[in-house]
Amino acid sequence: MEILHISAECYPVAKVGGLGDVVGALPKYQHQLGSIAKVVIPAYRTKYFETHEFDVVHQAGMWLGHDWYHFNVLKERSNELGFDLYLVDIPGLLDTPGVYGYPNDTERFLAFQIAVLDWINEWQHLPDVIHCHDHHTGLIPFLLSYGYKYTRLKEVPSVLTIHNAQYQGQFGWDKLYLIPSFDLWKSGLLDWGGAINPLAAAIKCAWRVTTVSPGYLEELFSNANGLESLISHERGKTIGILNGIDTLVWDPSIDTMLPLNYDIDTVNEGKQENKQRLCERFGLDSSLPLISFIGRLVGDKGADLLPEIISRSLHELPGEVNFLVLGSGEPHVEWSLQQTRQTVSYGFNVHIGYNEPLSHLIYAGSDFLLMPSRVEPCGLNQLYALRYGTVPMVRSTGGLKDTVVDFGDKNGFGIRFNQAGVWDVCYSVKRAIELYHDTTHLQAVRLQGMRIDHSWGSSAQQYLDMYNSMK
Repeated sequence: MEILHISAECYPVAKVGGLGDVVGALPKYQHQLGSIAKVVIPAYRTKYFETHEFDVVHQAGMWLGHDWYHFNVLKERSNELGFDLYLVDIPGLLDTPGVYGYPNDTERFLAFQIAVLDWINEWQHLPDVIHCHDHHTGLIPFLLSYGYKYTRLKEVPSVLTIHNAQYQGQFGWDKLYLIPSFDLWKSGLLDWGGAINPLAAAIKCAWRVTTVSPGYLEELFSNANGLESLISHERGKTIGILNGIDTLVWDPSIDTMLPLNYDIDTVNEGKQENKQRLCERFGLDSSLPLISFIGRLVGDKGADLLPEIISRSLHELPGEVNFLVLGSGEPHVEWSLQQTRQTVSYGFNVHIGYNEPLSHLIYAGSDFLLMPSRVEPCGLNQLYALRYGTVPMVRSTGGLKDTVVDFGDKNGFGIRFNQAGVWDVCYSVKRAIELYHDTTHLQAVRLQGMRIDHSWGSSAQQYLDMYNSMK
């Protein structure tokens, strides 16, 4: 079986969040299970692009509305990721240092999708499955079915995976002319809420729709940023498959980004050494419990709550706990955290930005990982934390509810709270401090979490089973 994954991100080539981690790992595990898995993403000018060699496998031109663009499809030469990686290079559109956040993002990702389909249309054979990820590739299932240029591809099964339904890629009907010619009687399939909505179109047109956890699928029926009725209507073709993690990248026993490696037998010594290095770097007391946050500083992640959580906890529990934040996002959240750093005299530090090596050190050196998410389709951070013997503190939502059991329950290995609110989180901070000082219980909780297998093996097989069901 040949699967072509189409995405805006793929770790380590280009990553903003969990989408990149998933697309960088799932194909590798599908390949190990005997399938041919390939990935195609835009050719952003990232460090990976600049430091690797590529072969040009396709050259062509394409219309985007009234504008003509030349594009190349590049294949990474070494195959070091464990699958074939292709980059679509469109000078003037996709040759950007970043992934998102440009005024012409609509045009950029439309052009990407058109170029990919034009390229596939030239293949001598056809892939068995085209697997689209999030709204950046959402028009592909529609064009496969109704685009006049792509009638040859009409019978290729398409899958959409929703990584986060809050982002849908909507744009106005005034840009309809950018989309390749199609049966205009089918225009209604593009529409949702009076706009062209790529995510909604993909939900309507894909053969199967998956979410990144069973819990998130259930939540989407009642909370999908306006798509609730559509997802309920398409319920028959939806399935929730829990994300895994790449256990070769996330393994404290071989992680080259750590000062000291450790495993389940040496977790106490290993975590203490990494914690010591981390605390020295950020001016924190390594004898105190360390609660960290890693992620995008946006409302979905509950990051706007962090300044008050940290200030209140340090006021109510002086000299009893440390906090560390790594991330970037909404400017007012970044500013609030930096102001908090200036107003508290101890126990907190923040690093604004994305830093992959530092994130590994934080997972290894922290005692607890805080995730006060309002929305969390799956969440990978809590799985990384468990792998590194760090206790996740999570709100009971989406994939967090699917993957974390409170330590107060039988065989529990985390801390759960119900509301994304300051009071709930501060109460959980007190529970974390109590657990930290109960060293016997803390050790049992750590080991319980480290023993759980969250690798991609089982989930990758579930995807293959779903593909086979479409034949």
